[in-house]
Amino acid sequence: MDRNSITGMVLIAVILGFFYWFNKPTEEQLAEQKRLKDSIAQVEQQRAIAEAQAEQARAIQVTEEEAQKDSATIAQEKSDRYGYFASAAEGEQSFITLENNVIKIKLSTKGARIYSVELKDYKTHDGQPLMLQDGDQNKFGFNFVHSNRIFHTNDLYFNVASASSNKADFVVNAADGQMVFTYSLPDDSYMADFNLTMRNMGSIISTNTGSLEMEWKMLVDAQEKAADFERRYAGIYFKYDQEDVDHINANSTDSEKLSTKVKWVAFKDQFFSSVFIAEDKFISGEVTAEVPEETTERTIMDATAQLNVPFTGNDNLNFKFYFGPNDFKALKPYDEEYKLRELVYLGWGFLRYINLGVIEVFHFFEGYLSNYGLIILLLTILIKLILFPLTYKSYISTAKMKVLKPQIEEINNKIPKDKAMERQQATMALYRKAGVNPMGGCLPMLLQMPILFAMFQFFPASIELRQESFLWATDLSSYDSIFDLPFTIPFYGDHVSLFCLLMSITNIVYTRINQDMQSGSQQMPGMKGMMYMMPVMFLFFFNNYASGLSYYYFISTLITIGQTLLIRRFVDEKALLAKLKANQKKPVKKSKFQQRLEDMQKQQTQAAKKGKRK
Repeated sequence: MDRNSITGMVLIAVILGFFYWFNKPTEEQLAEQKRLKDSIAQVEQQRAIAEAQAEQARAIQVTEEEAQKDSATIAQEKSDRYGYFASAAEGEQSFITLENNVIKIKLSTKGARIYSVELKDYKTHDGQPLMLQDGDQNKFGFNFVHSNRIFHTNDLYFNVASASSNKADFVVNAADGQMVFTYSLPDDSYMADFNLTMRNMGSIISTNTGSLEMEWKMLVDAQEKAADFERRYAGIYFKYDQEDVDHINANSTDSEKLSTKVKWVAFKDQFFSSVFIAEDKFISGEVTAEVPEETTERTIMDATAQLNVPFTGNDNLNFKFYFGPNDFKALKPYDEEYKLRELVYLGWGFLRYINLGVIEVFHFFEGYLSNYGLIILLLTILIKLILFPLTYKSYISTAKMKVLKPQIEEINNKIPKDKAMERQQATMALYRKAGVNPMGGCLPMLLQMPILFAMFQFFPASIELRQESFLWATDLSSYDSIFDLPFTIPFYGDHVSLFCLLMSITNIVYTRINQDMQSGSQQMPGMKGMMYMMPVMFLFFFNNYASGLSYYYFISTLITIGQTLLIRRFVDEKALLAKLKANQKKPVKKSKFQQRLEDMQKQQTQAAKKGKRK
């Protein structure tokens, strides 16, 4: 850039600076401009506020007009929709509590239903209040039709006509008709009364069948430590009129149509039940038990009962609720009329009769002892004493087979293996001459099996053992864990039950003793190994079962081992063999059955020989 260009640019800058200085407003001019700008902003702000207030006023006016218009419309729509039950369609839920010394029942004005039930003498496995039902997930009421619309009393808001600590009346008015639910709770009782009264409801409620459908839905939660084990003893029980009690299990989702008259329906878990009883009868119905897919869930089942009751429009129907333990003592006052003791499942057929006798003995010991571990010990000793003659007979029969072992081996050496029929005939002839029954050792043991099966049903159903401790077991009705595993073993579980372990060990020892005793008898190939597999299977099968049951089997097997060793000391095998040899010298009188059996064996042998010749 040359000097002339630089001089020109400087002159232009000077001229512009002078022009700006000459035209710059004075202080008075700047103040006036500021006042003018503030005035304009204030006017605009006032105009915006006025417009907002006017808009708000117009909105309030429109809302009031629409509210006045809609209130009438809503009232009409509500009347059209709910008919005579419009006043009961909406409301606010409140609660009334009925209580005695054993049970607390909370009633809700919504549906006039039982909202929750607490058993005051019991706790859950973790020490929480024991609630048989609690919350809005439970449902109880009647379905009916009015103005071509299906209603459920569970959704209606009832008025409280009267209430006290042991009785409450809930009312819904519908034109000239009235529906009244009455609950009452006697002192010292698990049984609550429920009364349904209908007055002039024949023209208000429509029915083509002359009956109303009662719907009772209850979420049955686990109360015990092992929910999966508890589910095995849970289900829906029902008693047909003039017939026995039946049930569906909670092991899987199931349902049952009740096509004939029913006296009561019960939602049962392992130790507690909720029972709905008709003073007359339910006409028919259906029960459904829905079980969660995951067995680890604390929900036992979602139980539903739909039962039909008679309806004329002017009815007075009486029902009862039993909320309480599955305890023979607690159920005794209601058993003669309702057969509620059937809720204590003690097995089928003669197994139940065995357990009924065991319960009487168990309650007898309760009168003298408070420690249930000692009661189980005394019960086991008593049972083993009663069964001792069978144990003795089984041992003697096995001992006879043992001392005959040399003679049986001699027969096997004389007759080759390919002549199995001849071997068997010779062996049976030896047994017959010696006076030995090959099944003599098995039959006494088989006769003891009903006792073992009965105990299998008795202990898990005995609420007396619930939360009772003994030695390291904190609850004899559940498993006794001495060590919790950081993982789960399939079919075994995530813990180690010591009583189960001891039971398996004693069974292995007893199996070994039996194998030694039966060394003289012929066994099927592989049978010896199978006998040792049983105690191992017990270890897996009983690990999650009630520790009281494992303790009983452990003590029972231990006593049997002691009895066997004691008998062995007093049985002279040489004298026994001499006696058998003396029997062999005596003439054998064959029975008709033995003669027919020998004839059949000879025919089979001859047929086999003819087949070889061909």
